[in-house]
Amino acid sequence: MKRLIIPALFALLLAACSSTPDGPEQGGAPVETRGGGASSSVATVTAGGIDSRKLPPELTDPKNILSKRSIYFDYDKYDVKPEYKDLVTAHAKFLANNRQFKMLIQGNTDDRGSREYNLALGQKRADAIKKMLNLLGAREEQVESVSLGEEKPKNEGQNEAAWAENRRGDMLYNGEF
Repeated sequence: MKRLIIPALFALLLAACSSTPDGPEQGGAPVETRGGGASSSVATVTAGGIDSRKLPPELTDPKNILSKRSIYFDYDKYDVKPEYKDLVTAHAKFLANNRQFKMLIQGNTDDRGSREYNLALGQKRADAIKKMLNLLGAREEQVESVSLGEEKPKNEGQNEAAWAENRRGDMLYNGEF
């Protein structure tokens, strides 16, 4: 009797787990499509209400210092070099004058060192930029710092030039993260 019950229960269990839809009405939730043609683009509106397509021109104009968003570090260091003081000052002034904007600083490292070490170093780099921004006028709640460690390289190479590109802090405004 047990020999018949166990296979029958097993077959019943397999049949109950089947997920084949019986018809089109069971194919899942419908996908809503919206008109607008090929010219429409998708906007990202962040919690601060900033549309990613409508960042101020000074943040996207390549001739403006505010379009520069990366600060590079020396090997195994997390102090902001003097050559980046004007860049950080410009971003701090922009944030101080535009309280509706928020910034995310992503600390990055090259791939040398352990994963844990690189996450800690990336955080120290992001925090160093954040501290400088706050001292220069940006509010604490406007700036967040995170570490990506070695997970987001700018250059995949395995030489000093590539590693130097990866030792950085990237500054992103609402709509870019």
